[in-house]
Amino acid sequence: MSDLTLSAGERGVIRLFALDMRPEEAKFLREPGAADQVLGVSGLDPQQIDVFPVSDLEDLGLHGYLSEGCGVSEDQLDRARLEAVDGWVLVLRSAALGGRAATLIPDPRLRLVGLYTEEATNWSGGPLETESARPYSAPRVPPRQQRARAQRLGATIFAVVMAVIIGGVLWLIL
Repeated sequence: MSDLTLSAGERGVIRLFALDMRPEEAKFLREPGAADQVLGVSGLDPQQIDVFPVSDLEDLGLHGYLSEGCGVSEDQLDRARLEAVDGWVLVLRSAALGGRAATLIPDPRLRLVGLYTEEATNWSGGPLETESARPYSAPRVPPRQQRARAQRLGATIFAVVMAVIIGGVLWLIL
């Protein structure tokens, strides 16, 4: 797979491009549809594309932006390479295509700096071995006790509603 090919259903991949263009042109890429033109693909979600000057990151830098802001692991980042990038950048998340497959055909003024993957949450876990995790392990309440509890709850709600109604009527009378 090429770095410029997005497979269908791709998730958690970030592509960082350095922009070799005037600031006015780079700012224009924030407009809907403009990034589509320079990346050579249509239908991108502008919410999944960031265009900004590296100087806006101040002390954080691209390294911090990717590691702390985007969740990219340290072992994927080359600090020296990222510090060498200046000017404007375009960050494209794979979610920008909404799960569609595409091949990017970037404008010659865009240079791919890197392809990074966000750390995914590991949702796997071992089996639960506690007694409370077993099916039907909760204590069974006898039907008479359940019925009595339901009747008490219903009587309480009825009493509260009646008290509100009687209070409202007395307030209107007085």
